[in-house]
Amino acid sequence: MKKRTKALLAWAAVLTMGVSVLASCGNKTASGDSAAAGENKAEGKTALSLAIWDEKQRPMMESLVEAYEKEHPDVTVEVQLTPYKGGEYWTKLEAAATGGKAPDVFWLNVLHTDSYVDGGILADLTDAIAKSDIKDNFPESLVNNYVRDGKNYAVPKDFDTNALWYNKEIFDKAGVSYPTNDMTYEDLVAKAEELKKAGLPDGVYPFACPVDFQTWYYQTVFANGGWILSEDKKTSGYDDPKTQGGIQCWIDMIDKGLSPSSAALSETSSDAMFEGGQLAMNFAGSYMVPEYAGNDTIKDKIDCVELPSFNGIETNCINGLGYAVYEGSKNKEAATDLAIWLSSKEAMDIQGNAGVVISARNESQELFAKSSDKYDLSVYTAHTDKAYPLPVCKNAAELYDMESKALQKAYSGEESLSDACKALKVEADAFLAKNQ
Repeated sequence: MKKRTKALLAWAAVLTMGVSVLASCGNKTASGDSAAAGENKAEGKTALSLAIWDEKQRPMMESLVEAYEKEHPDVTVEVQLTPYKGGEYWTKLEAAATGGKAPDVFWLNVLHTDSYVDGGILADLTDAIAKSDIKDNFPESLVNNYVRDGKNYAVPKDFDTNALWYNKEIFDKAGVSYPTNDMTYEDLVAKAEELKKAGLPDGVYPFACPVDFQTWYYQTVFANGGWILSEDKKTSGYDDPKTQGGIQCWIDMIDKGLSPSSAALSETSSDAMFEGGQLAMNFAGSYMVPEYAGNDTIKDKIDCVELPSFNGIETNCINGLGYAVYEGSKNKEAATDLAIWLSSKEAMDIQGNAGVVISARNESQELFAKSSDKYDLSVYTAHTDKAYPLPVCKNAAELYDMESKALQKAYSGEESLSDACKALKVEADAFLAKNQ
C-alpha cells in the first residue's frame, strides 16, 4: 500500500487546487502532525484521530466528538484541523499516508476520491454501510459519489448547493425591486440592467460572473442540455454548442458591463466584493452562509432567493463531503464505527442545528433552513432532487484546472469561446485518455 501511496505525491500539487468549494473537545484539539492514534495507555482507551479543514465547523465537530465519546466511553477522538487553503490539507494528508500515519478518519471530497482509491489510502466501507441505514436515508447521488467499482469508500457528511444573494441597501438606493424565487436568467439580466441604468456608485456592479464551474456555469451548461464528461469518462463535451451556450451567457453579462471584468475577479473574489458592498447580487454556495451572516458590515442588509431558472429548468449543482477511513489505521474497526456513527440521525441533527452546512441525511436537511431566523435558507434545499452532481473523473482537479485556464481566455476576450473550447477539448480528451 505504501508503494501505491507514494505515487500520489507525484501529482499532489495538482490536487491542491481549491474549487468553490469548509478539533475536539477542550484541550484535545490539534493542528499538528497527523498520526494513527493507537491505544492511549494513560487512559486505557482507544484513541482515534479525525481530520477536518474548516475552522467554521470546529465548534460543531467538537459537539459531535463530545456526543460520540459520551456513548463510547472507551474511545477518545482527537480532531486535527489543517487549513484547506493552498492545498495544505491534502499535502499534509498525502505525506502522512506515505509515512503510514494518516488520521484514522478524515474529510474527503469527490475530487480526490478516484486518486485516493488508486493510492490505497481509503478503507472499503461497503459492508459497514450495508449494515447501516445509510442507503435508506441519504440521497442516492451523495452515496454514489464515493462508490467505485461497486465499493463504497466514504460516508456522506454534508452537501452544498447555491443561491442568489442580494444587497437590499443597494437595491433600495437604486429604486429597483428585490430579486424573487421565480426569476429566470432573462429576469436576472433585466434586473442587472435596471440597476446599471439607475446609476450605481463607482466601483459597484449589479452582478459578478467569475470563471467558477460549480456555482455558475456548470448549472447553466446542464440546464442548456450541454455536458462536460461522457458517461464512460473518455470524452469531453466542450465542443458541444449547448455546452458553450451555458457558458456564453455569463460572458455576455461581462461584455454588457453588468459584472466586473474577469481580470478584476481574478484579483478579488466575488464573495469578497459582495461582502465589501461592491456587488448588488452574487451567487454563493451554502458554505458561505456562516461567513455572510457573521459579517457585521452586510449581515443586516442582505437576503437570498433561489437561483434563476435557465431554459425553464431549475438550475443547481450539488456537491459535498464524506467521512473516509484510512486503510492503514491501527484501529480501523473503531474508526469505521466512528464514521458510520457520524451518519446517524443524532450526529446529522447536531450538524444541521449548527447551521454551518446542510446535513446529507434526508430527515436532517431541513434543520439548516431552520437554523436562521434572518434568512430563508430553504432556498438551498428547494430543488435538491433536481440538482446536478459534479462531473468527476480520475484526477478531476487537474481537469478543472485545465478547464479554468482555458475559459479564462474566453472570459477575458483573449479568445472566442468557440476557439477556447476547441483547444480545451483536444487537451481534455488527451488527459482523459491517460486517466482511464
